[in-house]
Amino acid sequence: MKELIKIIATSLVDHPEQVTVTETENDKSIVIELKVAPEDMGKVIGKQGRIAKSIRTVAKAAAAKDDKKVVVDIV
Repeated sequence: MKELIKIIATSLVDHPEQVTVTETENDKSIVIELKVAPEDMGKVIGKQGRIAKSIRTVAKAAAAKDDKKVVVDIV
């Protein structure tokens, strides 16, 4: 899951070396924290949050096979 989010984020930003993804897993949920450079924040969030919503949707679809809830925080 962590690698999937990192690949998506690095393809969107101008500074891919500053993309960091941390993953914390519990019994029923996974919390993924995505950090990007401040000037790349708009590219990851997108207009009206559409890209961020799409990233969360892909993460939820990937976690559905394991019956886990996913939370993606963009910092």
